[in-house]
Amino acid sequence: MNVMGIIFANDATMGDLTSKRTMASLPFGGRYRQIDFHLSNMAAAGIRHIGIISRHNYQSLMNHVGDAEEWGLELGEGGLEFLTPYAMSTTDRYRGKLENLYNAMDFLEYGSDDEDEYVIVADSSILSNMDLPAILAAHIESGKDITVVTKSGIANGEKRLDLAVKLDSKGGIQDIAVDYVAPADYLASMDTFVMSKAFLKHHVKECVARDKYHMDRDLVMGLWQHGLASLNVYEFEGIALFNESIEEYFRNSLALIDKEVRHDLFGAHHPVFTKVRDRVPSYYGENCEIENCLVADGCFLEGEAEDSVLFRQVTICEGAEVEHCVIMNDTVVGEGCELEYVILDKNVTVRPGSRLIGTAKNPIIVKRGETV
Repeated sequence: MNVMGIIFANDATMGDLTSKRTMASLPFGGRYRQIDFHLSNMAAAGIRHIGIISRHNYQSLMNHVGDAEEWGLELGEGGLEFLTPYAMSTTDRYRGKLENLYNAMDFLEYGSDDEDEYVIVADSSILSNMDLPAILAAHIESGKDITVVTKSGIANGEKRLDLAVKLDSKGGIQDIAVDYVAPADYLASMDTFVMSKAFLKHHVKECVARDKYHMDRDLVMGLWQHGLASLNVYEFEGIALFNESIEEYFRNSLALIDKEVRHDLFGAHHPVFTKVRDRVPSYYGENCEIENCLVADGCFLEGEAEDSVLFRQVTICEGAEVEHCVIMNDTVVGEGCELEYVILDKNVTVRPGSRLIGTAKNPIIVKRGETV
């Protein structure tokens, strides 16, 4: 079955962490970017026609993906394409994902509907290791217009969900809500949808013509409420990490220290690939103490670290104490520093003797390239 993929890169929702990069290019897990999970899911499913939609700050993303060789993809028309519908725009006004799709209609209309009969739409903020062929097969078997991939255990009466679905005792849809703080008996949409290419093109054009621009509210819930589309709900049973806030990103980053979480996310159905950056092995000094940490290659470790994620080429100098931290590439923690509940972006320098103490809900963030 011929399928095309669309990945929304998303723009800043995490303050300083995404002020100069998209959510898709946000570093995660010591070596990866968030888009790696979606590209790997689609590449493993044999999807070769993929569009990455981004509005602003996509240079970092393009540098990371490069020619897409690491994922077995080919950059160019009919392969992997960067879709930047606002690149030449004179306005920053943004009204929703359907507007993005409408402005990228040339991509959707590439080839015939028979060449790419189905479309899988994904959002870069939610990470998982998905068996997309199984999801596509379930969609086809259901005979429904749209399949919504969902996850239980996310709705908790506190988190606001983009799209929430409640099923009745027979598995039918009882309720759908958007931007809703749903109770625990609702399923959370993973912002992954499957539908036919012809269906998506038609309804994007119809919605935009009627000043409707939101994927969840106008296309999914709106069409269902008006009897214009039937919905299939696919419940994903693997690990799904919703990185939609700084608190969630920080918590999910540290969750990778758990072996079971790590193995599910990086190998449940297929490997997760990323841009190759060869580095020397990490150096562990004679007096260093590294406990329960995820350590990438190229690190120089002479101090202490516990319950932390250390990206490539992180330096922790002698006498420094690091606990519950996420430290990105090429960052130096000076001698005698004390860090707890901190996120250090790339190329940060922490001066000797500095003390930075945050909390699990409000970690301290130091921007890329800064010295503190």
